[in-house]
Amino acid sequence: MTKILIKIETQTGRPIEGAEVVVHFSEGRSGLRLGKNVIIDFDLHTDAKGQANIPAIPQGKIKFLVSAEGYQTFGQYLDINEEQKTVEIKLNPPQPQYSAH
Repeated sequence: MTKILIKIETQTGRPIEGAEVVVHFSEGRSGLRLGKNVIIDFDLHTDAKGQANIPAIPQGKIKFLVSAEGYQTFGQYLDINEEQKTVEIKLNPPQPQYSAH
């Protein structure tokens, strides 16, 4: 099992409050269920410091999706094999619109 702290910031290092963080355990095994595959999902929001704490989750391949108003959506798979892990994510501003006409 692992505990994860997620930090969401702008490219300049300012914390983003209220960002939606979706965590999906997608691959690995948990000793709690006698070696059977486990499906675990969390849907959280960051606090004023731009942080969200994920309760104990099995170690393995975990998908992170982050969305916040005014920023590009972020998604990534990470292999996490530590008992405690801090994941720092920097969100990009939206891309400008353009026209092909």
